[in-house]
Parts: sequence; C-alpha cells; structure tokens
Amino acid sequence: MKELVIEALRIGWPLFALLAGLFVYSIVSGKDAAAKKSAMFKLFIGTLGACLLLLAIAHYKGSFYEANRMLPVSLVLITAMCFMLGIYFPNHAALLKIGGFMFLVAAGLSGYGNWLPQVEGGFPPKEEKLQYEAMTAQQLADEGEKIIFGGIGKNKEQGAVGKGQCPLCHAFHAGMLGERAPNLQGLPARAAKERIEDPKYSKGNPKGRVYDDKEAFPGAGTAENGQEYIAESHACPSCYVVEGYGVKGTNDKSSPMPAIHKPPISLTLQELAAVDTWLYLREGADAPSYDEIIKSYEKFIPEADRPKAQEDKPAGAGGSLLVDGTEPIDVIFSKATCAMCHTIPGIPGAVGKQGPVLEEGTNAPNRIKDPTYKGTAHNTQEYIMESIVSPSTYVVKGFPDNLMPKEFGTKLSAGALKKIVDYLSQVKAGAPPPKTS
Repeated sequence: MKELVIEALRIGWPLFALLAGLFVYSIVSGKDAAAKKSAMFKLFIGTLGACLLLLAIAHYKGSFYEANRMLPVSLVLITAMCFMLGIYFPNHAALLKIGGFMFLVAAGLSGYGNWLPQVEGGFPPKEEKLQYEAMTAQQLADEGEKIIFGGIGKNKEQGAVGKGQCPLCHAFHAGMLGERAPNLQGLPARAAKERIEDPKYSKGNPKGRVYDDKEAFPGAGTAENGQEYIAESHACPSCYVVEGYGVKGTNDKSSPMPAIHKPPISLTLQELAAVDTWLYLREGADAPSYDEIIKSYEKFIPEADRPKAQEDKPAGAGGSLLVDGTEPIDVIFSKATCAMCHTIPGIPGAVGKQGPVLEEGTNAPNRIKDPTYKGTAHNTQEYIMESIVSPSTYVVKGFPDNLMPKEFGTKLSAGALKKIVDYLSQVKAGAPPPKTS
C-alpha cells in the first residue's frame, strides 16, 4: 500500500499543487463565510476524488502485467470516485454517474474474465532435435525411460505409459501387473544366459525354429548375444515366444506383441537404443555402446523398414496423437492398442482378455447403477468417455486397477474419442455388432 501511495504522489504532484493553490485562494478570497465554507468543502471532496483517481491509475499501472487478477480494483476505485463527486457537484452529477456506471460494468466484466482459468499466451518453446549419438549412457537411459513410461522416475508407477507403450503388456518390477508378456526385470542377463540358449530358439539355424516367423527378414540370421536377442525380439516378436505368452490357440508359436519399429508405435533405431540402454542401466549393468546397439538393430531391421527420425521433435513422452480421428474405427482401436487388452465385438483381432469385454451398450447403464460407482456419468456415452480419460474412476470387478493407461485423454483426438464412444455405445451383449464403416 505504501508503494502505491508513493506512486500516486509521484504521478499526481502537479494536480496536488493545483489543488493546494485553490485551497489557499479559497481562504484569502473575499467571499462570505458560508460561501467560503462551501467552497472549501467541495475543494476537499475534489481533492479526495483526485486521490482516488490517482490511486486507481497507480494500481492499474502496477498490476496490468501481473498475474494477481486485481485489475478490477482500479475500476472500482474510479467508480467510487465518480459517484462521490456526483453527489457533491450536482451540476455535473448526471455525467459523473453515467461514467461511474460504465466503470462499474467494466469492473464486473473484468472481474469475471479474471476469475476464469487463465492461459498464458506467447510462442511455444523451440523444440530441439535430440542428438542420441552424442549422449552419455545415462542421458540415453533417461530418454529411454521417457519413451517407455512417459517421464523420468515413472518406471514404478503402475499405468504409466509412454510413446513405446511397453507397460501395456510388460511389467518391469517384481509384483507389478503385466500378464500379457514376460516381466522384463533382469532381461539383459536372462537374454544372454537363457533365451538364445533355449533349444527352441535354434541358435545359428533360424530355419529350425518352431515359431511362426523363422527370421526377421530373409537373411537376418539369429542373435549371437543378449543385445542382439533384445533387438530381434523388438523387430520380430514371433521369432521366439516365451512359453505361456503366445497368442491363445497358437501353442505359443505366435506373439501378440507388435514389431515396435512399425506403426502404430514406430520407434526409430535411435529411440530403441535409448530404451535398451535404460534396460541395462536400471539393472546396474554396463550397457553396450550406442553404436553396438544400433548395429544389433540393423541386423534385424532392413534399411527400407527403419523409421526415420522426425526433425526438430524430441522423443520421450509421446506427446503426439496416436490417431487424429480421420481413421476408420477399427484402425483407431488398433492404433490405440485397445485390442491388446479388450475383446471388442465387430473389431477384427480384438480378442484381448486382460480387460473386460467392451459391450458398453449393455455394461454402461448397469455400472452407473452400481452402488459402488462414484463417477459423474449419467448416460452410456458419458460413462464410456469417463472410462477412457479416467479409468480408475470405476474399476470393473475382477480386473485390477491402474492397468489401463491414463494418458488416452491426451493421446486421442476429440474426433477419435467421439468415434470410440459412438461405436461402443451401440455394442450390446447378444446383439450383432455395429458396422465399422
């Protein structure tokens, strides 16, 4: 307040000097006592009004660029000044009261506008292209953790999912949920000591494999060390399937895992090198060099299939949309990896068992009526949307919490979400599924 008064005096000293002169003149002029008293009183009121005006100007000047949302205070001070002067200067009362009313309306509108959530303007920060080849092992590992989980330090958060989408199926720590694929704790040592030594792997003889895919591509060969096994498992998941984790009905000959260098995940070789580096360093093991990891992937991914790095866009949390909403509904479900965990009637290949069957036209109304339901949905469409953007609001009995990622609200466009909601709301138990076109 002290600073505000000082600023008002600084910008208003000429006006105060003029008022002081008028005050002296009113005392020494030859008017009668009553007229002199009236003139002095009006001079006092005018001085008080001037003080309010100068305080308002000083306050407005000081808070215009601040984020404290106090700009309406300046308008309220001017409003008070106008109404006060209108009372004591009847000849100009109408004009002053109209001005005061206008400032009052402006104060109300300004206050309402400042009450709304504020969004800071300006240009977004410039994104720099990541130079993976110049990073230290720890820097590579940090980028790898972002790609897998969406951020550094999130690897122990159940449900944290990054661009790589690995936690949708894999667990990385003992006791964490990940039933569709092997737990990746201890993978670097297990890859070298167990996987490539398994007789079913047919080390050195890819044609002798018992799995659906004999090799990543013609002439790709087999892994000769643990790092090459990791690279091959990313590029050709069905070249070796860990027992018990194959697609149901294939006798563990086919893996449900997609090749993560291909759409919809499409990790570059540089990003894959960062992921693998994290897998080693988090175990306290020395990671192969960046060049060694890149060469291991080049052995199993032909040059024509290697995704190109996007210019001036760092990897990490996978901020880009998985789908933009222009795709058909079956493509949206595929790219969002819904089919990996859910059975969705009418969607080819959507036979996942990790999550509930998505017959939401039947399920949603019943779940809203469930006494344990604590959400805010009032109809089927609202429930489906809520279950996508806030999956822990209601957890279907028999299925674990925190298994479904919570990032779909930011990774699916509004158009894609609408298509999902529209389709699932028509899926009812025992009824033919809706058309996907």
